[in-house]
Amino acid sequence: MKIGIIGVGNIGGTLARKLTSAGHEVRVANSKGVDDVKPFADEAGATAVDVRGAVSGADLVIMSIPLPALGKLPKDLFKYVPGSVPVVDTSNYYPRMRDPQIADLDAGEVESVWVSKQLGLPIIKAFNNILAESLSELGRPEGAAGRLAVAVAGDDAAAKQVVMGIVNEIGFDPVDAGSLAESWRQQPSTPAYCCDYPAATMRKALGAAVKGEAPKKRDQLPDKMGALGLTPPMLTWWR
Repeated sequence: MKIGIIGVGNIGGTLARKLTSAGHEVRVANSKGVDDVKPFADEAGATAVDVRGAVSGADLVIMSIPLPALGKLPKDLFKYVPGSVPVVDTSNYYPRMRDPQIADLDAGEVESVWVSKQLGLPIIKAFNNILAESLSELGRPEGAAGRLAVAVAGDDAAAKQVVMGIVNEIGFDPVDAGSLAESWRQQPSTPAYCCDYPAATMRKALGAAVKGEAPKKRDQLPDKMGALGLTPPMLTWWR
């Protein structure tokens, strides 16, 4: 597949490496341009492009950028991308730690529903509820005991199957997490978030989530980290 990845941080960069190793044609872009992303691309075996080059002709697009960066993308970025091309959102909302407050999200809108509106197209939510280190190091062959799971949510059944196939290909059991509106079940501070669960446990954790509880827990983290002498920039294991 021709896969475009916008954002080469912990998650986007790890996916670029794993998908290149799996034999896919991977193009990578970041906010600073081709020259800036080229050293990473050369190391990962990918091709450095700008954001338009990442989506042009792609069979799959992965968006792995902080939510505030969405507003800096060209407004017509996906204008000529066929609706059949899955677009994956790996992002999470971290107010008071990395992101400015976003009123719609603070009012309870589901993160990836909001992202879908900003991009103006349907998306698939995936790779947001696994730690970057786990994604990098803990993939296992299909059928292996203790294989970890990754939740995948979205409304387009065909697009979801493509993404679930990629999840499986790079070493994890894909778990269907339902519609995009249900993707709050895999957001930060939910039972399914970053816990290195196998598929059966992941399904139970998704089902155990209670709407409205996770944001309250998430928003307490900066104060708890402050009490431990940590500051948000030190939380490098978060994407």
